[in-house]
Amino acid sequence: MNNKLHIVSLGCTKNLVDTEVMMGKLQDYELTNDADNADVIIVNTCGFIDAAKEESVNTVLNLHEERKEDSVLVMAGCLSERYKDDLKEQMPEVDIFTGVGDYDHIDELLQEKRSQYSDKVFLINDEVERVVTGSTYHAYIKLSEGCNQACSFCAIPSFKGKLNSRDLDSIAKEVEGLVKKGYYDFSFVSQDSSSYLRDQNIKDGLSLLMQRIELIDGVKSARILYLYPSTTTISLLKNIGKSKLFYNYFDMPIQHINDDMLRIMKRGFGKEKTLEQLEYMKALPNSFIRTSFIVGHPNETQEMFDEMCEFAKTFGFDRINVFAYSDEETTSAHEMDEKIPQEVIEKRAEILGAIAKDAMSKSLEAEIGTEVELVIDGESDEHEFLLSARKLSWTPEVDGEIYVNDRTNDASELKFGKVYKAKITGIVGDILTAKVYND
Repeated sequence: MNNKLHIVSLGCTKNLVDTEVMMGKLQDYELTNDADNADVIIVNTCGFIDAAKEESVNTVLNLHEERKEDSVLVMAGCLSERYKDDLKEQMPEVDIFTGVGDYDHIDELLQEKRSQYSDKVFLINDEVERVVTGSTYHAYIKLSEGCNQACSFCAIPSFKGKLNSRDLDSIAKEVEGLVKKGYYDFSFVSQDSSSYLRDQNIKDGLSLLMQRIELIDGVKSARILYLYPSTTTISLLKNIGKSKLFYNYFDMPIQHINDDMLRIMKRGFGKEKTLEQLEYMKALPNSFIRTSFIVGHPNETQEMFDEMCEFAKTFGFDRINVFAYSDEETTSAHEMDEKIPQEVIEKRAEILGAIAKDAMSKSLEAEIGTEVELVIDGESDEHEFLLSARKLSWTPEVDGEIYVNDRTNDASELKFGKVYKAKITGIVGDILTAKVYND
């Protein structure tokens, strides 16, 4: 009988890819959802902000309480890397510590029951087998590791290092391999996707990537996540707009809109150029714009916050993520004097969160009556007769869910993972409903 593995991936989709690499190295193990029945428990942690760090530590400790005697508990990933010395001393519950450099050596570490932190950050390549999770048709493709930006609030470069892009051929080979396994929808991710290949002195690597992916038979749809304002060009946006494969899907976390705050945040672009990009995206047909804002950054005045709220309310974003400022050591913001009281930060996050919810509602309501391509993911959690689907252009598990509650006679046998034409018929809360037209 194979040993049993319980694995938890926390944080972003980039972390998920690394988790899938570990699963690829441990395919001799039997996966189990029951931690108390597992021989090996792995938590791939997130170390981005306080809330993520707390979740990571609590997850590890809770799994330790559940686990059976003689099981092995592994703490991997960003939090483990960032605080490796402290965690080794403060968390004796953990048997093996490893960071962001040894995902492809996890089988060796388990066999030898030892901790290890490599000097280099692991970057996936086409020769590394991974077990794609959560979908039979969609996969995330990691473009690079690290980041060359110097955002005042972000500690990621301190433990992920400088930008390190994958070779274009490596990415293409990985996509080709996944297509052979039945995957046809791809999301390309990195910390700063619009800087892809700049470390190799290639300015517009994303345009080259799109051209290469468009040559691969079997890829039906794709999107790029995590564009950075100052490394995104109008030329790149034009190329996305021209592509017949890549959606006009723009995920650009602008973090603020006030000129002074953007300068304090060290974002590279001010309000004028940020607006120029956003307006260009908005003018493209069937565009979808997702962004993120940070509230309560040091030196953020009430007037600055009000300006951001007004902009978030009126621009017409499809989705908005709201982050409360987290005071991270190793960042320049950590050294700033004008800190905002925590209760003020929380209140501002609540106010902007309500605006974000309203923006999403307006975006969803605008879908009613439109014809879309959607993909069936499975039965819904709401009712066995409702199928859960998503608009094919949306990012899975991020942009929303669609209930298919009606279908024409020739679409009576709907298949999971297949694309269908449908009409959006209504909305229940924040979930759209749709009628499928064809089989």
